[in-house]
Parts: sequence; structure tokens; C-alpha cells
Amino acid sequence: MSFNLRINNATNIIKEINAEINAILNKIKSTIPRDYTAKLTGQNQQMKESFQSLQFALILSLVLVYMVMAAEFESLWQPFVILFTFPLSIIGVLFGLWVTRTSLSIMVILGIIIIGGIVVNNGIVLIEYVNLLRTRSNFKLKDALIEASHTRLRPIMMTALTTSLGLIPLALGFAEGAEIQIPMAVTVMAGLLFSTFLSLVIIPSIYITFEDSLSWIKNLIRLPLSAIKKAPSEEIASVAPRVIHLRQAQ
Repeated sequence: MSFNLRINNATNIIKEINAEINAILNKIKSTIPRDYTAKLTGQNQQMKESFQSLQFALILSLVLVYMVMAAEFESLWQPFVILFTFPLSIIGVLFGLWVTRTSLSIMVILGIIIIGGIVVNNGIVLIEYVNLLRTRSNFKLKDALIEASHTRLRPIMMTALTTSLGLIPLALGFAEGAEIQIPMAVTVMAGLLFSTFLSLVIIPSIYITFEDSLSWIKNLIRLPLSAIKKAPSEEIASVAPRVIHLRQAQ
């Protein structure tokens, strides 16, 4: 842990030096001729490019996870509800980095990318059982959510705890050369544990909110359509009494 703190201090010092150099370059840019440029390159530029590529990888991973879940659930809004577990994990990541005094680095972003594919498992297990109860057992929405949260609590806790406990040796840095991977282990552990506990409360609430909103939108759309369908029958009813039936002359 002391080695990790030394790395964080060195990283903070490098950031301060880069900020001072950029401030000096901004001051002298007006005195430099147009044909010349002055900028900070080398490892600083490589770090920026690495962060940009990792951000793209994170966005792409979330998009692919959403596409796979949309194909499996045959729905567009249920995978979106499950993806709410990812912002919940970010809360745990920030708390874990603050407790361990770990600065943001490439290894932390790699841990966040790993979390994007792990934390959705809890939501998948929960929502899949809710759909099963509603289709096969004819449960109401709230009853299905309560039953699913109670039944799936043990599998969700087992998967989260086994993954977190397996990362403890890496987070403590027992192995030789594992100090570099400590931020990634801390990120995955903190994000997974926080998202596990928060998803059992927040995901059912979001599911109910989406279900109520969709039902309200469907009812709002059905009202004009029902009025259009009833209009011809009402016109025929209004014209029918005015029709005079004449007998055929013999």
C-alpha cells in the first residue's frame, strides 16, 4: 500500500509540473512566430491518447452489452434499466478511490471497463426472473419484483462476493509486481460491491417507473385511435333514423 501511495504522489507531482509547463506555453504562444508551435509532447501526449482510446473502448463495451441484452430480452427498455447498474458502480468506484487514496489512472479506467461487463449480471438475473414470474405465474408487477428480489438475493450475493474475494490478494499487492494492478482491483471490488447492494433497491424502482410511463404513453396513444374508430359508427347511427323505408308497389 505504501508503494501505491508513492505512485500516487509521483502522479500528482507530474500533473502539477505539466500544468505549470502548459501555463508557461500559453503565455509565450503570442511571441512565437506563426510557422512554429510549442506544445508538451512525449509521455504526456501518449497518456492523453491512451485515455481517449480507453474512453472509446468503454463506450463501445456498453453499446455491445446493450445490444446483446436487447436481443436476449427482445426489448429495448429493459436492457436500459439493467444498464443503470453501471452508474451505481461508479459511485462505489469513486468511494473506493477516495478511501484508498488512489488517483485516476489507466488501470482504473481498465477496471471501469471490466465493471461494465460484470455489474449487469445482477440486473439480468433479477429482471429475467421478474419476466418469468409475470408470464408463467401471472404475478402483478410489484409482487413479481418483491418475489424476485427475495429469491434472487442469494445468487446475486454469491456472484458478487466470490468475484470481490478473489480480487483481495491482488488489491493488497501480495504478489511480486502486483502494485501496478492494485488500482484496477480496488476499482472492480468497490464498484461491484456498491452496485450489488444499490441495484437491489434502485433497479426495481426504475423498473416500476419505466413500466408506469410506458403504460401511460400507450393509453395516451389509444385514446385518439379509439375516437377515430368510433367516429364512422356514430355517423351511421345518426343517419339511420332519418332513412324512410318504402314498400314496393304491387
